[in-house]
Formats: sequence, C-alpha cells, structure tokens
Amino acid sequence: MLVTGTSGQLARALAARAATAGVEIICVGRPDLDLEDPASFAPVLQAVVPDLVINAAAHTAVDQQEDEPDRAFRINAEAPAELARLARLRRIPLVQVSTDYVYDGRSPRPYVETDPTNPQTIYGRSKLAGEEAVRAGNPDHMVVRTAWVVSPYGHNFVKTMLRLAQTRDRLQVVADQFGNPTEAHDIADGLLAAALVRLREGGFPQGLYHLAGRGRASWCELARHVMATSKAIGGPWAEVEPIGSDEWPAKAPRPANSELNSDAFNRDFGYRAGEWRERVEGVVRGIDSWRQSRAAGRIG
Repeated sequence: MLVTGTSGQLARALAARAATAGVEIICVGRPDLDLEDPASFAPVLQAVVPDLVINAAAHTAVDQQEDEPDRAFRINAEAPAELARLARLRRIPLVQVSTDYVYDGRSPRPYVETDPTNPQTIYGRSKLAGEEAVRAGNPDHMVVRTAWVVSPYGHNFVKTMLRLAQTRDRLQVVADQFGNPTEAHDIADGLLAAALVRLREGGFPQGLYHLAGRGRASWCELARHVMATSKAIGGPWAEVEPIGSDEWPAKAPRPANSELNSDAFNRDFGYRAGEWRERVEGVVRGIDSWRQSRAAGRIG
C-alpha cells in the first residue's frame, strides 16, 4: 500500500501498524511526492506499483487556510483529484481521508454519512472538494471522515496541552465544542481492515464512511483527562478552566458538534475504534515514556 506523507500522525501510525497487519506499506512524502506538485505523483505510482493508495496527507492548519485558500484547495482538492485520475488509469483503489469539518456542527446528534454537508471554513470546503474530486475521478474509492486526531506523533491537542503545562499552572480550554477524540493508530487499524476487505472482495461496500473514537468529549473534558493522566504518572500538568467559544476567538469557526457515528464502518469492516479516555491515556503515557527516555539519554 502506498501512503502519501511521512511525518503526519496517520502516515506514521500506518507505518507502525504495517508489520502487525502483515502488509507492506510505503510512505512517500516531500520531495518525492509533493501534493503541491502533481507532476510528482505519476513517477511514484510507477515506481511503487501499489495495490492500494491511502491519501493521508493534507493541509490541516485550519486558521492559516483562511488566509491562503488557493493553497488549501491546491493541496486538499486538486491533489486528490489528480491522484484519483492516475489511480483509475492504473486500476488502483484510492482511500481518501477526510474530516468532520465538512459539516456545520449544528446537528443535535452524531453525524451519519447521509447527513448534508455544509462546511463553514476554507479547510472544510477544500476537504469536501477533495472528496467530490475523488468520487468523480475514480469509481474504486473510499472516503473516510474522522475527527479530533491525537497520537504521540506530530502536532495535536494532547501534545499541545502537555507542552503548555510545562510553563503554565492554569489553562483555559473551550467547553462548548464536542467531538470524538480519535487515536491515530485506531484510524490506521480501521483503514487496514477496510483495505484488506477491499483487496479480498474486490470492492468497498460503500464509498463513504465515518471512523472516529468511541465516546463524546468537549475540548475541556479532553484537556482535563490529559492533565489528570499526566499528573498521575509524574508528568507536567495544570489546572483546566472551562471557557466558552466566544471567549476564545479564532479566525476559522470551529464546529460546536463534531461527533461522528461510525456504525456503518463497524458493520461493513468489523472494526470499531477504541474508547477515547483509554486511548488518550495511552497517548499521554507514550509521550511521557519518550520524554523520560530522552532525558535519560541526555544524562547518560
């Protein structure tokens, strides 16, 4: 399987799961495969000759994209369109990873795949355009929407909270936005389960799925769980004060409700992501273990 990107949370999680799944995964990123340079795609596909492509790379800086929409659409929409076209020519299935930001966040219940989209940000619009381009460009595809991704890798909310706790005694975190914290390794395991079904059965049961962690949390609840876990193992921690969205203005509006219903994915692929508290605790412990090992290396 060819995975776009090498440093992102999902790409690194897929690489980590490859051996366990008995799958050869080749992650390719810049400069060999650059989503801003469509001419780089064909040589990589020709060299790797994959059985399946997972487009795990994207421009995810939500606020930054409000100032550079052209770049957002180039990476999140035009690049998937070209990948889909090239994959179709080579009869290769394509998995496109997408986001909860394609919804407006106003639903009173978790979103299902048939709910209407209504993105409120450049990020959401560019990712939705990418989904539509993949559907139009390659009939052998699957779009997977996920949300609130956390892991020991890259940049994410858990790592930001732990970093801030090193220098602050109190943090203010939004308490009126809700979603499903999702561990990147769970997404990787789910995508691998789906990919193996596709390779075995010759097709995906449907073209669009949600795959997110189990359980509902606010950003404040997530932050408090991170701090409680870190404190319990002797890591950095801070008190967490709840605030409203209106007290934390952002250039790009965040969805009030990002909850995704993942029942269809479980039904068709026999896989469900883990409970968010347990998974976040594992992420915090993993980060702390790495921190301690690094400190011991410096001392030694």
